[in-house]
Amino acid sequence: MYRSRLFEKLKEALSAVLPIMGIVLLLSFTVAPMPLSLLLSFLAGGVGLVVGMMFFSLGAELAMGPMGEKTGASATKTKRLWLIMLLGFLLGFMITVSEPDLQVLANQVLSIPNNVLIFSVAAGVGLFLVLALLRMFFRVPLGLLLWISYIAVFALSFFAPAQFRAVAFDAGGVTTGPMTVPFIMAFGIGISAIRSDKKAAQDSFGLVALCSVGPILAVLVLSLIYRPEDAAYSPYLIPDITASNELRTLFLSAAPEYMEKMLLALAPLAGFFFLFQIVRLKLDRRTLLKISVGILYTYFGLVIFLTGVNVGFMPAGSFLGQTLALLPYKWIIVPLGMVIGFFIVRAEPAVYVLMQQVEQLTDGAVSGTSLRRGLSFGVAVSAGLAMLRVLTGVSILWFLIPGYALSLALSFFVPKMFTAIAFDSGGVASGPMTATFLLPFAVGACLSVGGDVVTSAFGVVAMVAMTPLITVQCLGFISAVREHRQKAAADTEPLPAVSEFEIIEL
Repeated sequence: MYRSRLFEKLKEALSAVLPIMGIVLLLSFTVAPMPLSLLLSFLAGGVGLVVGMMFFSLGAELAMGPMGEKTGASATKTKRLWLIMLLGFLLGFMITVSEPDLQVLANQVLSIPNNVLIFSVAAGVGLFLVLALLRMFFRVPLGLLLWISYIAVFALSFFAPAQFRAVAFDAGGVTTGPMTVPFIMAFGIGISAIRSDKKAAQDSFGLVALCSVGPILAVLVLSLIYRPEDAAYSPYLIPDITASNELRTLFLSAAPEYMEKMLLALAPLAGFFFLFQIVRLKLDRRTLLKISVGILYTYFGLVIFLTGVNVGFMPAGSFLGQTLALLPYKWIIVPLGMVIGFFIVRAEPAVYVLMQQVEQLTDGAVSGTSLRRGLSFGVAVSAGLAMLRVLTGVSILWFLIPGYALSLALSFFVPKMFTAIAFDSGGVASGPMTATFLLPFAVGACLSVGGDVVTSAFGVVAMVAMTPLITVQCLGFISAVREHRQKAAADTEPLPAVSEFEIIEL
């Protein structure tokens, strides 16, 4: 039934993952030779990435998007603001708890209990989703809320322990991943359907941007309460494989953990939706079957994807970073980080969801290709800056404060649609591939140069989430300039000449 669409998703996944695998293989055969066991697990993990992305992309298209959009549209029909806000908070909370990258972040911060961190971050997302919905209803400019939110974030960061600043900003990136983005964006589209004005589609963007702020504030507040002395991390283990059956055992033994995590994560959301279906939605059987199939695709896709990434890609990233930073020319990790960053964003599952939403809501005025290209260049710059931090140990605030100041300043000069898309793109670009390959790469390099992992290596996700805000808005600025020039040329274009015979006829 979905064979042709699965084939399309397979081609997308291959085009996204093969460049990264090619770079790693090139490095492993030249300057950073890998142990055979690590190389085999990396290749197997790459296969898992491709298959997982294929199923997840189709599942998100069939289930997560329609679930969010129909729930949002149905909620607005009640015309009870308090009920819509309560629904928004609950959905934001549940969808954040289901984010697998949040579990990874929680394991890095040993001074705060995992559940306290996870539920606090989820509450932050829920509260800011409510704020984003209120903005849509009362038509508050997104730029104003972003200015207020980030002024509060940076003011609070000066009082937080230095060990938690990078982790806090990383939290804003990891919580807007493959589960959150398609659902929240579709939920916003459904909510905006109640409005018939021209700016309704514009205002459906920006939800992810505001939801990224809540986790940052949540972790900063927790750091003030717990006042930790340090924040340790769990080192990445390199697999020891001597036979092919051991490789199979390695992946099969890891899969149940992610099956359980994704089941516990998806079950509350799916249960809530089906309960809402009984009480309110009343969808027809065919639509309900399509969504059910999509949920299954999403589940198995994420399980395969996360198993491949965590078992195959995470140890490989750590090993490469550690090996390259031991070379006499250790500065090479900066350009290599840029190349990896350029391609790694193309393997983020949520990027394809954003591309489709942008093309649909802008009627092709903003193409998915140009958006992906902008994200790739942005992430390349951020990855290079992150590697520079690893080598120098410079505080992340020296990069984030100017970066966000420039991003917010650009919001005054570009179309509002581009500002909303840009700030959404920041959260979308920093997904599971960044957290489980680029971050281990930075950690491995930091260990080799003798730096502080918590203050110098962490923050990669935050850097990746920042630079797309600038690059996408620059695309908007260029587009606005071109449109202005075209209008100016059309206004000054001379009228067509009229012949003497035409005058006589008149």
